[in-house]
Amino acid sequence: MSETAVHGEAIEWESEDEDSDDAEEEEEYTSPSQPPSSANFDKDRHLVYLQMMYELLPYHYQSQEINRLTLAHFIISGLHFLGATDRVDKDVVANWVLSFQAFPRNRASLKDGEFYGFYGSRSSQFPLDVNGDLTHNNSHLASTYCALAILKVIGHDLSTIDSQSLLLSMNNLQQDDGSFMPIHTGGETDLRFVYCAAAISDMLGDWSGMDKEKAKNYILNCQSYDGGFGLIPGSESHGGGTYCAIASLRLMGFIGADLLSNDPSSSILDPSLLLNWSLQRQASDGGFQGRTNKQSDTCYAFWIGAVLKLIGGDAFIDKIALRQFLLSCQSKYGGFSKFPGALPDLYHSYYGYTAFSFLEEPGLSPLCPELGLPLLTSLGI
Repeated sequence: MSETAVHGEAIEWESEDEDSDDAEEEEEYTSPSQPPSSANFDKDRHLVYLQMMYELLPYHYQSQEINRLTLAHFIISGLHFLGATDRVDKDVVANWVLSFQAFPRNRASLKDGEFYGFYGSRSSQFPLDVNGDLTHNNSHLASTYCALAILKVIGHDLSTIDSQSLLLSMNNLQQDDGSFMPIHTGGETDLRFVYCAAAISDMLGDWSGMDKEKAKNYILNCQSYDGGFGLIPGSESHGGGTYCAIASLRLMGFIGADLLSNDPSSSILDPSLLLNWSLQRQASDGGFQGRTNKQSDTCYAFWIGAVLKLIGGDAFIDKIALRQFLLSCQSKYGGFSKFPGALPDLYHSYYGYTAFSFLEEPGLSPLCPELGLPLLTSLGI
């Protein structure tokens, strides 16, 4: 994969919610002459769309360069869902991804407070100084998740990674309240980065990089009165925050697949309240909204759908209506848009593919809801 092939997208995990001040920007992408949606999942068009994005991204993505690995994850993992990873050069991709890892000067450096994970792009990867030392380390938890996801998807042996440095230094990012910063300086803390740390630990098969008990307590402090989870304690329940909370608790082993069938008094959270809040997010148009009184959005079909799958409540979803909503967001160019009638983008396209995988669309790889990746990849097969 060439340096110009994949640009990064400045996506904050599920922080691109549909607030009113975004209305004008979204209106620009609405096509009043959009043809009626297809009645079928158009796999061939999606393959063309992803192949085009793999070869050369449109110039609109240049302003989103900072998280180049994120877009690469959406493209390559998306191709895996469609059964087409043979369309990428796996050796070239692996070498490209591995070139983004940060390395400490020596083992003593692992205690200097920095994180030695993966950079999101070349623009955040400053060169070594004249002495060969890393003076500007901007490696990031979300970029590290995406890097490991790509490597798993293409079948790369993760034992070749310096996971010891990565995990030991990840401890530097965990705060006293159990939350995680995404980068060693100047970063915010919320459930997105607790999830990144849990997913990284799971993919590497090593939990030495985080205190699971402290992380669990932070997650539980984020549950709201209505059963959902906010991104931080005391904040409004949010689809992305709820996914990060439940998926993290599952990955860490604090909840099982039988959460709803267990005695509620023995659970660390209120499963019936969580189920009720999650089911209420399916709107009258069949799609899922991220928060109360918000518009349905393609990506929440995964964020909320995966929560319901993880707690054993997916049987209550109106899957026919959800499928119809997703098809209304399927573009004639391939890919998925955020809302019906808008242009497709890689973020919503990827989570459209995960949603159709969750809906068991024929010809798609099955989904691992905890990691948001194809099931066989998550198991290392």
